[in-house]
Amino acid sequence: MRVIAAASLSISFLLIGCSLNSTAPPAAESGLTIRGNIYGGQQPIVGSHIYLFAANTTGYGNASVSLLNPAITGKSDSIGAYVTSGSGGSFTITGDYTCTAGTQVYLYALGGNPGAGVNSAAGLLAALGNCPGTGNFLTTVPFIGINEVSTIAAAYAFAGFAKDATHVSSSGTALAQTGIRNAFANASNLAEISTGTARAITPAGNGTVPQATINTLANILASCINSTGPSSTPCSILLSNARSSGSTGTKPTDTATAAINIAHNPGENIADLCGLQTASPPFLPALSCIGHDGDGDDDDDEDNDSDNSRPANSHPANDDGSSLPTDFNLAVAFSGGGLNSPNSAVAIAIDASGNAWIANRLGDNVVEYSATGAALSPSTGFTGGGVSGPVAIAVDSSGNIWTANIGNNSISKFSSTGTPISPVNGYTGGGLFQAYGIAIDASGNVWLADGSAVAKFSNAGAPISPAGGYHGAGIDNSVAVAIDVSGNAWFGDNSPLSGISKFSNSGTPVARYTGGGLFYPGPTAVAIDASGNVWAACDSGIAKLSNSGTPISPVTGFRGGGLGDATGLAIDGAGNVWVSNTDTKSVAEWSNSGDTISPSSGYRGGGPVNSTILNSPRAVAIDGSGNVWVASAGNKTVVEFIGAATPVVTPLAAGVKSNAIATRP
Repeated sequence: MRVIAAASLSISFLLIGCSLNSTAPPAAESGLTIRGNIYGGQQPIVGSHIYLFAANTTGYGNASVSLLNPAITGKSDSIGAYVTSGSGGSFTITGDYTCTAGTQVYLYALGGNPGAGVNSAAGLLAALGNCPGTGNFLTTVPFIGINEVSTIAAAYAFAGFAKDATHVSSSGTALAQTGIRNAFANASNLAEISTGTARAITPAGNGTVPQATINTLANILASCINSTGPSSTPCSILLSNARSSGSTGTKPTDTATAAINIAHNPGENIADLCGLQTASPPFLPALSCIGHDGDGDDDDDEDNDSDNSRPANSHPANDDGSSLPTDFNLAVAFSGGGLNSPNSAVAIAIDASGNAWIANRLGDNVVEYSATGAALSPSTGFTGGGVSGPVAIAVDSSGNIWTANIGNNSISKFSSTGTPISPVNGYTGGGLFQAYGIAIDASGNVWLADGSAVAKFSNAGAPISPAGGYHGAGIDNSVAVAIDVSGNAWFGDNSPLSGISKFSNSGTPVARYTGGGLFYPGPTAVAIDASGNVWAACDSGIAKLSNSGTPISPVTGFRGGGLGDATGLAIDGAGNVWVSNTDTKSVAEWSNSGDTISPSSGYRGGGPVNSTILNSPRAVAIDGSGNVWVASAGNKTVVEFIGAATPVVTPLAAGVKSNAIATRP
């Protein structure tokens, strides 16, 4: 692989900026030198227009903010001011920009000549991250390698906030700003910005990066960038198969927006896209793309390609697609911090900072990872406070961590730093026996799915429910609980009587509901969407009920999309439903109306068909950056699907408290 000049500079582009909680208003700072090279595959791109943007913070879908000063660059068009890459693909931005500390900055390059002539479809990205407090990127990112790898890293990392290459934005809320900051930072887990190379291991050392999948996606973009332009066969195939909705929607005009669209639709058009990877691709290692020649005609005949600028794919023809990747997700697997047994359906919770907390049952501890996957808990995990066999975890709106423990029939409370708050034997009473589900209401009270009873505790750990717990509403073996914005608690009953039981906030049983695919085994997980509908994961189907308990899903439930022994369930900020499946070793996705989004094999993390990235996946959770976190019990890891979902308000308790359940921050 080509090594760009100054590759010896080993840096991360997780840039340090001013605190978003500063009492002084942020001020734009004059920037100093940004320099680097731009390449398409192995070829320098000369004459590319290079724009510097900040993510917009005034609302989702808005145009990015151009940072370059046209009066200084002397060059501007309808996109914004730009500088131009010179010989060897080099570029320099010197004092031509201002940026506001704490805003998220990226480079967008468009057009130029990669060697076969000017290609207007050549679009590339590089995520710089936080504007430093000094406004000076030179000290934090002294050299930037812009290429297809940096493009894939940026596109996936901020996919949850991107409409296209020039529309990257969020709302101005504190949660949204945290989410987009974490999203940009995640790009450094995927690629090294100074060299434009895909990582194998995350900078923190505890995450395995899907390097071959990143390179394969980069090779797909390179097939278009190194062609004769938009009308070439590679560009035509790429742009037609990377529309805004995958196979439908708006057709992109450049490869950067195509990359963002692929990140949004990772299960679409795998064969046609993968077939664009050439026999001698520029980025290695890469996945096999046997099974399709990529010319869009399903005939495996390279001679039918109308544009000879695209090198033939010499892989043997195999139209059953058996060697193709299952999907184009980028899944990073994390370990460490004491993790060894994240094996329940509700073992993950995300806090307001985007950190992931895991109930580690056999480890008798709690594990924490940062928003970029660095282990924050010690090698023994966080212990104390009575934690013993924790199977369920939740975060309250103050950032405290709660676990339900089956080892000693208790609940434990930890501070946001992992310090135990509950007593040495945990909190007990209130009918608590062996709770498998936990949720926090708007008042900070803790609800527990406790078999044939329901338990409720105050945020101080005092039991509110009576000594025998709350009973009624047909509860037989409750294992999951979710709270709606009215304070009602909904319990999934994993017994032959399978159903969902509703209790008022005062603990009064309301009713038991069945139908809509509520079959045993299950439901093992329950979640509420933004409309107050109740979703439940059952082995053979996904059920959806209205807030009044009326089945919305069909009698067999929603099926397909890789469903197989469904365990965990979460809802993202678009209302899409994500389910972990132990039998198919996958994650499935449905729209809020119940339409299948994931392919028939489910999402397996972007590896080959026999990928073991996920092994006995259990819990699933969505963070404020749009990443999907999955507990892979069989691998003793937690897997993060980068940018796969729509960002959502976290923790769940904050959504309950602010009437913002399953909405974007």
